[in-house]
Amino acid sequence: MRRQWAVVLACAVALAFPLLFQDNFSNNLAILVLLYAMLGTAWNVLGGFAGQVSLGHAMFFGTGAYTSSWLLAHAHVNPWLGMLAGGAAAIVLSLIVGYPTFRLAGHYFAIATIAVGEIVVAVATNWEPVGGAVGLTLPLQPPSPLNFQFGTGKTGYYYIILALLAAAVLAAWLVQRSRIGFYLAAIREDPEGARSVGINLRSCKLIAIAVSALFTALGGSFYAQYVLFIDPGSVLSLNLSILISLVAILGGVGTLWGPLIGALVLLPLSEFTRVYLANLGGGGRAVNLVIYGFLIMLISAYQPNGLVGLFKRRRKRSGLDQGSLADQRPPEGALV
Repeated sequence: MRRQWAVVLACAVALAFPLLFQDNFSNNLAILVLLYAMLGTAWNVLGGFAGQVSLGHAMFFGTGAYTSSWLLAHAHVNPWLGMLAGGAAAIVLSLIVGYPTFRLAGHYFAIATIAVGEIVVAVATNWEPVGGAVGLTLPLQPPSPLNFQFGTGKTGYYYIILALLAAAVLAAWLVQRSRIGFYLAAIREDPEGARSVGINLRSCKLIAIAVSALFTALGGSFYAQYVLFIDPGSVLSLNLSILISLVAILGGVGTLWGPLIGALVLLPLSEFTRVYLANLGGGGRAVNLVIYGFLIMLISAYQPNGLVGLFKRRRKRSGLDQGSLADQRPPEGALV
């Protein structure tokens, strides 16, 4: 019951946030938190539920961004249709990438995703139809929800990314509770054991990467419409892939709410560090990388299950302490 009330309270706060905080900095930070929570949730379907750690998810993010942006700039396709097209293109790319790379396991798969991601960066950087290294600038349109543009206000973008996050969490929950979710958990814990009982490892992994790529691409399309400019460095970089995975790892890999908690901690920490320590390390840009590395070391050494695991351990310890106090109480009717 407490968990249900906590979810209701969190939803109410999320819905009321842009009405309570109307300055651009707070709204922009909230949008980034929701965006990366969505990306972390999408990554978690593959990296958490299936145990396939990907460090190349930026290629799906960039696929969604470039597809919707190119269709809008050159074919004048509505951005909402472009977002769906970007999601479909990312699914196709994920199946092409996943079919051969799922022969690998562990760190070999992670290295393979880095390699494929760098290939996609090289292609986008040298491909003139998508802008090459210069990138793409999206045309300005009359502010309208249909045009996916809201002028100087950020409230419309906030509610769109909130809806996309809700859809991603719902999809992750459905996958986790379905039969394919149990198959993915079996593959994560014991691949050979899962294979021995008749689970098709490659098919299950392909489903996981397709779902993960779809929502990552939707996030990329949203980002392109939000900033109205993309280039390979902003939507396809390895740093972006690491940040997406770190959001889920920090919060708790394989848990439903872990990516949300990770984004709530990591993004404000990164943004405030960038703003208030701008006089260090090239305008503060290098400080966030130091923070990411420090967090990875802390998680690996002390709490591999992330912040969700830390909360569960504290709650379990509190329950044990209460149980031990109850055991020390004398039974009713006993003389004290």
